[in-house]
Amino acid sequence: MTIPARLSRRSLLVASGGAALALTGCGGGKAAGDNGFAQATGNKVPQRYAKRTRVVVWHAYAAKPGAALNELAKRFNESQSDVYVETQFQGSYDDVTQKVTAAVQARKIPDLVTLSAPAWHTFYLNDLLEPLDGYFGAGLQRTAYHPELLSEGVLKDKVWWVPFARSTPIFYYNKTLFAKAGLPDRGPATWDEWRGWAKQLKGLKVKGKQVKMEAYQKIDGHWQFQGSVWQWGGAYSDGLDIRIDQDPAVAAGEWQRKLIFDDKMAYMSDSPPVDLQNQLIATLVTSTGGLQGTTEAAQKAGWELGTAFVPKKDKQAVPTGGGGFGIMAYAGKERKQAAWAFIEYCAKPASAAYWALQTGYLPVVPAAAKEPDLAKRLAADPNFSTATKQLAIARKADDVTLWVPNADVMIYTGLQKIWTDNQPAGTVFADVASQLRKGADKVRKAVEKHV
Repeated sequence: MTIPARLSRRSLLVASGGAALALTGCGGGKAAGDNGFAQATGNKVPQRYAKRTRVVVWHAYAAKPGAALNELAKRFNESQSDVYVETQFQGSYDDVTQKVTAAVQARKIPDLVTLSAPAWHTFYLNDLLEPLDGYFGAGLQRTAYHPELLSEGVLKDKVWWVPFARSTPIFYYNKTLFAKAGLPDRGPATWDEWRGWAKQLKGLKVKGKQVKMEAYQKIDGHWQFQGSVWQWGGAYSDGLDIRIDQDPAVAAGEWQRKLIFDDKMAYMSDSPPVDLQNQLIATLVTSTGGLQGTTEAAQKAGWELGTAFVPKKDKQAVPTGGGGFGIMAYAGKERKQAAWAFIEYCAKPASAAYWALQTGYLPVVPAAAKEPDLAKRLAADPNFSTATKQLAIARKADDVTLWVPNADVMIYTGLQKIWTDNQPAGTVFADVASQLRKGADKVRKAVEKHV
């Protein structure tokens, strides 16, 4: 069976007839030994760990987050004598999803995977995830996690996905540029206030280049725009009923189109965070997961970074994002228990604090904020507390992006037409909505059955 170049969740479901990739008898919670699944290969296990249970972790974290996860695995391996964890970087979340799908078909799978929210929903529909309720106990209780973040991994009253690298978009701004433009040292309360500030930045240059106010993410920009649609009072969908072509979403799209083509203070970019670091833009709405890297880049370049809540329009809301841990249902029983031991370790307050400090991701374990190093950082650098405080207005993405195959691609491809071709948002979103409705109709029965 051929895997598409970019995984289609529809392909996954159609190929399997709604079961688990045509694997006879597949279902969550099964042991691997009975059905021919082998463990994914990796590096040679160091001799000192040779007699332990080996756990293969596939993940999506490069740069600083990748180094932090590797360090957590190293510390875990040194903390006990029964389990050896080997972390293997697989690329983006989409890459991970595609590679796990191929691994399942080849019956050679990892044990523990960092999955995005759409990905875990896909594998859940195909009965490929281990239900985790039975693993909670003295070592790790459900109450250790932030309740809202844990709830996003629950379906049919069972936990399938636990939070790890969770994020929300936050508002980043260049304090140094704000001061030069005579702007307040704070985030704007509303998008209308922000637009007024953009006018004050006109004419401001860094290294001979006009500073813009904002850049929009070319690939996966649908995530940040999800918040804009909510802020304008709309939604991508209500359940699987599509709403992106309604007035509020169209108004949010038109707002951004006019900022680019009328105000000439925004543009589409392959990497807005890099543009922020290079002072090509003064503000950015993007993931808190890049906070530590951006902080270091700003210090190196000699400017000061600030963060704030994302501004509001009619409402104030932001989507959660990032990844969590899922255990593969067809890993061996002993390996699943060993994988859970690593999850437990990552959920210890000291581990969760280390991860948050090294990356900027949310401390998914509230007790982590009381760990000395993180508590000190939160007190000294308010940028690191913005995302945690903003959780009060955060919620999971609309259902269409979680269940409909390639809904993200349909939405951000439409946004690209607005951002680069100056196409009216109403026209673009009418076409996107048509595509999404067709996709929703194809998965509706499967979702209703499983949810």
